[in-house]
Amino acid sequence: MKIITSLLIYLGLMLSQPVFAAPESKYWGIWDKSDKASTKTIDHSAWSDLLSQYLKTYPDGALFAYSKVSKKDREKLQSYLASLTGLDPRRFNRKVQLAYWINLYNALTIELILKHYPVKSITKIGPWYKFGPWDEKVAEVAGESLTLNDIEHRILRPIWQDKRIHYVVNCASKGCPDLADKAYTGATVEAMMSEAEKRFIQQDKGVDFIDGKLALSRIYEWYAADFGSRESLLRHIKENSQLAMATKIDKYKGELIYQYSWSLNDSR
Repeated sequence: MKIITSLLIYLGLMLSQPVFAAPESKYWGIWDKSDKASTKTIDHSAWSDLLSQYLKTYPDGALFAYSKVSKKDREKLQSYLASLTGLDPRRFNRKVQLAYWINLYNALTIELILKHYPVKSITKIGPWYKFGPWDEKVAEVAGESLTLNDIEHRILRPIWQDKRIHYVVNCASKGCPDLADKAYTGATVEAMMSEAEKRFIQQDKGVDFIDGKLALSRIYEWYAADFGSRESLLRHIKENSQLAMATKIDKYKGELIYQYSWSLNDSR
């Protein structure tokens, strides 16, 4: 009886507080193909239209008006997702591919939230024994079933090996880097990724000083392998900070603390 009671108490404690372990980057080779000579583009205008209508951007974050999405626009989102999953991204050049995967990830995430709305956090979606829906099959592309984790950690991170990936995939949470206010395209993806990188680092949720300690987003803790040593990480942050913050960080020798909010990025 004591063993059962202890087990129940332990389980209750585990379920009462969110625990997140970042998946490792695991290369999925079948997606590491492209047509370098291709000049074909993908139409993401439907996604841009939805973002322009329902996403509101503030200095401290971007919020999506899930409750206001009309039935017609929900169907528009689903049609857009069907158009993306009906393509084989390997038939496009690398930049068009990159924009494709980023938009697919973000649009699938919005669709997941709408499917379960109202919900206070994306972490509440999925089986009770799992933290969020990231391992659920949510799409099929070129005959392969995909999860959100597949897109981020088996395709985007290992194939592109670009730390800016962390600033452009959105997990529908206030602590996450903001959802962009328009779709990524092959022509804009590089500039938009750099803009997202700078924006997040210059927001309090990305980098801040709290009670005299340097407080970073937990993204930098979860994905420490992608950002390198403390020295490399702080250099990366300083390069994208305003002068006053960069100077303050340069003089800082104390411990790093981390913060993150899993609250839904719902409109005010």
